[in-house]
Amino acid sequence: MNIYNADDSRYNSMKYNFCGNSGLKLSAISLGLWHNFGGVDQFLNMQSLIFRSFDLGITHFDLANNYGPPPGSAEENFGKILAQDLSRYRDELIISSKAGYDMWPGPYGDFGSKKYLISSLDQSLKRLGLDYVDIFYHHRPDPKTPLEETMGALAQIVRQGKALYVGLSNYSAEQTEKAAKILQSMNIHCLIHQPKYSMFERWVEDDLLKVLKKQGIGCIPFSPLAQGLLTDKYLNGIPENSRAAKETGFLQKTEITNEKIFKIKALNTIANDREQTLSQLAIAWILRHEEITTVLVGASKVSQIENNVAALKNLTLSKNELDKIENILKG
Repeated sequence: MNIYNADDSRYNSMKYNFCGNSGLKLSAISLGLWHNFGGVDQFLNMQSLIFRSFDLGITHFDLANNYGPPPGSAEENFGKILAQDLSRYRDELIISSKAGYDMWPGPYGDFGSKKYLISSLDQSLKRLGLDYVDIFYHHRPDPKTPLEETMGALAQIVRQGKALYVGLSNYSAEQTEKAAKILQSMNIHCLIHQPKYSMFERWVEDDLLKVLKKQGIGCIPFSPLAQGLLTDKYLNGIPENSRAAKETGFLQKTEITNEKIFKIKALNTIANDREQTLSQLAIAWILRHEEITTVLVGASKVSQIENNVAALKNLTLSKNELDKIENILKG
């Protein structure tokens, strides 16, 4: 068996940002294991994706209890890679997990009760083979559980040493501010928020980024490439074997309208003028906000990770470029 040795130059070119007002720095690009790390995927490819990410300076690997398929298998596979190949690098890694979506049958395997969150994290730690995760998130708001109970569970998890930090995902600006204040009352800081944000989904710009700045909370947007729309994949329609070509999934054919393809092509022209790919432009555009700590990308190929990391070579966007992008997106 080949022994993995991390590239000695891995920290030379990656950019690291402080997460909110904490002392924790995260790599400007983080790798999400939402897709391509399940029991149905190729283990050797998973290893290649993780190894190349770390060699490029990516230190943050993002999981959740239900990532797969089947649910839990992404944590199991990452745990196997961690034990076999990365155990000596554990203290150089930020490993996160979440709970909040449906995970097991019955009334205790979903949403935001203390029972669910603590039980779920215990399961995640077993699958990962860890004593603690670096960040543990509540994955989505629970309209029926008191927010004090959910935040109390997060606080208890930190005090028990099962997570170093806690965060929120998919919370509105109002919910985030309320949750952060509850945590503060328990002497726990909300480290980070994980919202969906891209050129095609901009709700965070209304109020959430303001709340995060006010509360000193970092931000890690997911789906920054709009499920692949903001890449060169769909410039000429819907290719076979793409996400949109499948009947099931988060990106449907109906979303790829002529209007959206026109916008994608116009954005691609700006990217080409900057000597970037469209995905690199999309990442640079998100990182223009000082509130953004890191951008969470997924990948099925090593080349996709390399392409996304290369976005960091040119993060400066001129006012003229920003105006052009705004006109395209609002057109």
